[in-house]
This record gives sequence, C-alpha cells and structure tokens, in this order.
Amino acid sequence: MKRSVAVLVLTVISQAGSASAQDAVVMQDVASRTELIEQAEQAKSEAMKPAAPGKAEAYVARISDAFLSGQMHWHAFWQNAYSGGGFTVGAGYTRFVSAYNTVDVRGSITPSGYKRLEAEFLAPDLFKRRGILSVIGGWREATQVNFFGLGQTTPQENLTNYGFTQPYLHARLEVFPTRKLLVARGNFELSQWNQGSGSGSSPSIETVYTPATLPGLGASPVYLHTQGMVGIDSRPARGYTRRGGFYAVTVHDYTDKDTLYGLNQVDYEAIQHIPILREAWVLAFRALAQTTYDKSGQQIPFFMMPSFSGGSDLRAYASWRLRDLNSLLLQGEWRANVNRFLEMALFYDAGKVAARRGDLTLDGMKTDYGLGFRFHGPITTPLRIELAKGNEGFVLNFSASQVF
Repeated sequence: MKRSVAVLVLTVISQAGSASAQDAVVMQDVASRTELIEQAEQAKSEAMKPAAPGKAEAYVARISDAFLSGQMHWHAFWQNAYSGGGFTVGAGYTRFVSAYNTVDVRGSITPSGYKRLEAEFLAPDLFKRRGILSVIGGWREATQVNFFGLGQTTPQENLTNYGFTQPYLHARLEVFPTRKLLVARGNFELSQWNQGSGSGSSPSIETVYTPATLPGLGASPVYLHTQGMVGIDSRPARGYTRRGGFYAVTVHDYTDKDTLYGLNQVDYEAIQHIPILREAWVLAFRALAQTTYDKSGQQIPFFMMPSFSGGSDLRAYASWRLRDLNSLLLQGEWRANVNRFLEMALFYDAGKVAARRGDLTLDGMKTDYGLGFRFHGPITTPLRIELAKGNEGFVLNFSASQVF
C-alpha cells in the first residue's frame, strides 16, 4: 500500500515538472514572437513617410502657394472698372514700405473699353492689430452700362446703355474694438460722376430718355460720400471661409456740392456659413436689403439707385438688370470641397426692386439657380466660374472674388 502511494506521488511530481517545463518553453516562444513583432513595427515606423500628392496636384499647389503667399511683387488684377464690362485682364505691383504697410499700383482693361487705374496704401496693423487703414486714389471708365428702366417688370427689349468716367479718392478705416466679433468701419470718398453716351449695339440712353423722364440723366455730380458700418463678424476670413457669420447695418450719406442729387442710403446685411461633416460641406446664406432716402428738394439720380449687377447677386441675369429706389436680395448655396484648392457649389438667388420700401416682399421675385466652381486659397478666392439659369436664359460668369 505504501509502495503504491509512493509511486503515485512520484508520478504526480514528474507530471508537474514536465508541465512546468512545457509552460516555460511556451512562455519563451511567446516572448520571442512578441520581440520579433515589436522589431518589425519599429522598422516599419522608421520607414513610414506621409502620403505624397500626385505630380499634377503638387504642381498646382506650388502655383497656388506662390500667388497666395504675399511674397510676389507683380500680381494679376482681375477686378473690372465697373460690373458688366466683361472679361478683364490686368496687373499690379505691390511693394512693402514698412514691416506691414504696402503700396499697390494696379490697372485693368476689358475688350469693351472699361478701364481702371488706381494706387492703394494699406496699413493692416494699426492699434495693436485692431485697425486696418486703406487709402485709394484712382480713375475708372465704363463705356456701356446697361439700363433697362426702373422697376421689377421692365422688359429686356428696353435695354439702353450709358457711359461714365469717375476720378475718386477713397479712405477706409476699419476697427475691431474687442478683437473678436464686433467690427466698425468708417469710409470717406470724394468723387465725380461724369456721365456720357453709351457705346455698343444697344441705343444710348439719351436717345430714349430725357432729364424730365429719368432723374439724373446727363448729370455730373461731385459727391462727398461718408459711410459708417457697425456689425458682428465671426468669419475667419472674408475672401474665403467655411464657417462663421456677418451681421451689419451700414449708413451712407451722399452730399452733392450743388445740392441737386444728394441722398441717404441704409443697407442691412446678414451672412451665415454652416459647416457640415467637419467643413467638408457648407450651407451658406445671405440676405441684403438696400433702402434709399432723398434729401429735401433733391433728386436721386438713376445711376445711384440700388441695382443687381449680375455676377454676384442675380447670377443668371444681365448686369444692372433691375434698378429702383430699394432692393432685396436672398441667396443660398451648398458648397462641397473637391480638394484643398477647389470647391464646387450649387446655388439659388432671388431678387426684387421696388419704388417703395413697403413693397420689398417675397412676391414676384426674380430667381435663378446654377452650378459653380471656385479656386481658392486659405483666405482668398482668385477665380470663380459659374453657370446660372433663370427665366431669361443661361449666363456664364467669371469673377475674381467670392460671392459672400
């Protein structure tokens, strides 16, 4: 009996020892495999590199960075002398005159003869970065500005045109009292409107209207234009942004030195950008109402009345298609990023003009819709291309700025 018990004890001890040896071998094998995996991961991490763009994307990115870096003195200048001038070519030269301040001399021209020459002094770092000062002196000429008549229902067949030249001196001071949100702006401008006959295929305006039937026809008023704006601006940048909003009221005073064509104007504007899917998509909305008030005994000339200029408001209609004493514009866009420098947008516009402020309702508005592509940088939009459709046909627009 004792012998059997002894044999059983030795058997158990032997099996336990064998199991311990096997466990040790297994543990050693696991440790070896773990070490090999860690070494492989270490070698992989050392060899990892960020994803590189393709050759085409890298080439476009280099061009975009060069133009938007602010380090180039010579630059393209695509702004027209006046809306409706058509395709524009131009150039400018920017030079720093201090650590932050610049002087920019620029000019543009169109095949239809619209011309613009101006020089700007820009001081963007006033009051410990709470103020921006801009002073511009220049001259512009427009040769065939559309005029369809006054009111919401003027037919296309009423098209006439006029020309003008305008020398101007403009100063603007913008202040951000709280660094964030609150913004105030004051403008001062001295200019003269020298109205003349229009060119092009449509009749010149003086062959259809007279000063008795159209206020301000043939006038050349000299205006002292002062302007004040107070608003809330939460957008990271104005030239291109995918979030934030802008809400402002702007008051204008146009004083005619001959006290014949003076007027006051008040603008109410609201803009909101709503980002979706981490800003991959954006819903953007804008509302703008412009109202004018005559000064006692003075007329509001037709060329100073609110109007829709085409490429940035009612995008499927001719420039200056609607014109009257008051206007209302509503716009909405769905914007989607294609890549870091290209954006696609679907848009809808609705606009109305009226002689009385109380008639600025949603009834009878002209509307359009369309598709657009925007080439942009982090804070600017150097090129915008849009195809718009309204009840008067299709219009293809090119612009060097964002819509809103």
